[in-house]
Amino acid sequence: MSDKPKKVSVWDARTWQTYKRLLSYTRRFRSAGYIAIIGMIVDPICLSVFTGSLKPMIDNLFVDKNPSTIFWMPIWIVGIFLVRGVASYVTDYGIAYVGRNVVQAMRIDVFAAYLRLPSTFFAREPSGQQISRITYTSEQVASASADSLKVAITEGFTVIGMLAVMLYYSPYLTMALLVLVPCVVVIVTIISRRYRKISKRIQGNMGTVTSAVEEAVAANREVRIYGGQQREAERFGEVAERQRHLNLKVSATSAASSATIQTVGAMALAMLVFLATRPAILNTISPGIFTAVLTAMGAMMPSLKRLAGIQASLQKGVTAAEDLFEIMDQPPEIDTGTDVLERTKGDIRFEDIHLVYERNDHVALRGVTLACAPGTVTALVGRSGSGKSSLVSLLPRFYQPTSGHILIDGRDYTQYTLPSLRKQIAWVGQHVVLFDDTVAANIAYGEMAGASEAEIVAAAQAANAMEFIERLPEGLNTRIGQGGNSLSGGQRQRLAIARAILKNAPILVLDEATSALDTESERLIQDALTRLMRDRTTLVIAHRLSTIEHADQIAVLDQGRVVELGTHRELLDMGGQYAALHRMQFHEQVTAS
Repeated sequence: MSDKPKKVSVWDARTWQTYKRLLSYTRRFRSAGYIAIIGMIVDPICLSVFTGSLKPMIDNLFVDKNPSTIFWMPIWIVGIFLVRGVASYVTDYGIAYVGRNVVQAMRIDVFAAYLRLPSTFFAREPSGQQISRITYTSEQVASASADSLKVAITEGFTVIGMLAVMLYYSPYLTMALLVLVPCVVVIVTIISRRYRKISKRIQGNMGTVTSAVEEAVAANREVRIYGGQQREAERFGEVAERQRHLNLKVSATSAASSATIQTVGAMALAMLVFLATRPAILNTISPGIFTAVLTAMGAMMPSLKRLAGIQASLQKGVTAAEDLFEIMDQPPEIDTGTDVLERTKGDIRFEDIHLVYERNDHVALRGVTLACAPGTVTALVGRSGSGKSSLVSLLPRFYQPTSGHILIDGRDYTQYTLPSLRKQIAWVGQHVVLFDDTVAANIAYGEMAGASEAEIVAAAQAANAMEFIERLPEGLNTRIGQGGNSLSGGQRQRLAIARAILKNAPILVLDEATSALDTESERLIQDALTRLMRDRTTLVIAHRLSTIEHADQIAVLDQGRVVELGTHRELLDMGGQYAALHRMQFHEQVTAS
């Protein structure tokens, strides 16, 4: 029992800290915010002034028939509502301006966080969840940072203004609020806790919805080939049903709180009528006073309902902000390096490297020791899951070795800054990554964006890519679509190789770089890569052993260990795993021919 209050107190403190941090984003747009706040205050003041004018309007117009009031009252009413209209416009536009800018700023900050987070983060969380933060979660913060503030100020001042009208004309009748206020406080407290709990679940489930859509769209061919439409439809139906159920819970909570406040408000109005019709009071209250007080209480009830309903958007926004701030506060990639590596000689040494992936405790490497001399080609072969890709992924420090050391030019590579280290490496991965941009922009990507057209053309020619680029509608300026979906697999692979050629880095990593090429293209690419590798230290992961016969050394990996090391001829003479792999591939080629 004693622990529960502590938990609530700490949670409330954390919520308040999150909300304060969220509001700090609005400070960047404080000018528009201040103007909007003025509008928020003027609007309810105008409404309160109009409600207060009901007493002279009724008593002087209809009871006393005062000529001055008859002349000025219509002008007064039009003036009040003109001012209120301007205030309402300023409020709505100002809040929209602040809210949209806050959402944009947070999206930019979250995206910036994604760009600096380590690879381990992306390995342990579904990409759908990461996309959902940018598209859905960030939208929710507008409710807490702007919309909720508008409701709080506007409706809060409306309640205060109406209360002032009631107290001014009849403190006695204002006692009817003793029924209303305590009930509203209790309702707001209860629904606040419920909204928060549901909002967290909605936030998490939205990432699942995004993941389901992303997977089905990305794998649309496999879905059709293997007849997976029904399964994908059912899977999406399940996650969409959970989202619908959670959203209905929010709606049910909101509807219940609204109905309860309305009922309590009706009881307060009944209490007001009861108090006003007591014989001792009936003769002392004019029709104008009763109308003004009754209208003030009636106007107060919708404001109290909206103030109670603010919890829904407020809790959604705060929950969303907590998720976004958690990502922003994640530590970036570890970079303890202080020395800038200008251009490496390419002397790479792996010394007793062990690697265990944190996400599933999978042991990927078990004491790998391997030396790659400058300007040589080292090929890594072995069965799937033997640790080849894990080993080369350590080189640009996508992952940190669990133990052991990697030396570049005789020094521990953690002494070099990450940007300068990665500048030394050109990479062509097994899965080609291209962007929805022009051919030229995909070849001259990132730090190479300043390359001249002649340099881009030379790199494309070296990768045997110009023969298809010239046939494209706009040549180098042709947009290739998301992921290069307007190109064939071999064409995408050649663009990735052209990008690596253009970088002209002293270290080259080829992870199945020729796997998507036809026989003729592969031969031409191999010639280009042979010329490219001449003055570079190259690590090649290859499935087809025919492509690495001329490597300076071949390391055979099995279950995270180097089990054989030597040249193509030396390994064949050993008669071990490499020889067995070679015989198997040679047999497959003979059978296929």
